[in-house]
Amino acid sequence: MKILYAIQGTGNGHLARAEDIIPELQKHGKLDLFVSGAQADIKLDHPVKYKSKGLSFYFGKGGGVDLLKTFRKNSSKDVYREIKEFPVEKYDLVINDFEPISAWACRRKNIPCVALSHQSALLSPKVPSPKHYDPVGDWILKNYAPAQAHVGFHFAQFDSNIYTPVIRSGIRKAINTMHDHYTVYLPAYDDRKLVPLLAKLPYVRWHIFSKHTKKAYHIGKLSVYPVNKEEFEASMTSAKGVLCGAGFETPAETLYLHKKLMVVPMKNQYEQYYNAAALKELNVPVLKNLKKKRLETIAEWIESDIIVNIDYPDITEQAVNDAVSIGKSL
Repeated sequence: MKILYAIQGTGNGHLARAEDIIPELQKHGKLDLFVSGAQADIKLDHPVKYKSKGLSFYFGKGGGVDLLKTFRKNSSKDVYREIKEFPVEKYDLVINDFEPISAWACRRKNIPCVALSHQSALLSPKVPSPKHYDPVGDWILKNYAPAQAHVGFHFAQFDSNIYTPVIRSGIRKAINTMHDHYTVYLPAYDDRKLVPLLAKLPYVRWHIFSKHTKKAYHIGKLSVYPVNKEEFEASMTSAKGVLCGAGFETPAETLYLHKKLMVVPMKNQYEQYYNAAALKELNVPVLKNLKKKRLETIAEWIESDIIVNIDYPDITEQAVNDAVSIGKSL
């Protein structure tokens, strides 16, 4: 069986999860990889056959997606050409992690395509949803990377086709300790905004991982680092808690490690508002933004000992087997 695994390359979560999914997919046949998108800071440890700029969302520096840059960097003409020319017909099955080029190529050429992604879970009416409805965001979730069937991941098993998160083997095997620092990963915020804000809590030691710096530096108890998978993992597994965006992988790994978690949803990212709604149900504190008036809430979180008691078994093999089995039946 020839399988194509198509992975969204915007952000780090999809690629991080792929490291554990790839070996399971290889058990089912000959596997090729396709990565599209930009803005990822990590690379796969496996050879990638196809690469594309794809349809990428670009992070701003003030807490959200830079819509103007996203529009400028994406050419509809190039995307349409790639969809038309992408050779999905070479494969018996495409497993898709929110990757639009291969998804639309499969629809165009009638090739079996199964979505195996966190976004798939958000299509279920049983998952917690944001208070405000965003028609554009909803349209993107449903149409950005269409598939014939969906297997999803979420913070809890809200529906029959939803699995709990894939926790990277590196996190599962890591020695989980608790030092005196808090780990910060907010890719849509410039460290030049984060440092003066978090410095107003001078008794707290912060490890800030920033997409907007190329060199590490230290100011008082604040340490700022470029994003690096190994250094971030070491910081997170030894932290008291994690302050991060309302993405999926980092919050899930923090919950798995039984550490304190606080999230800030990225503006213009409807998916993150879905995630925030689900995390709220788990009693994880959610900040609307990172303004000065939020410092009191952050300080209360620092002083608290509230940790979400949740366990995530290793479901990677089961989820992959399910997706491939569904694909064979299409």
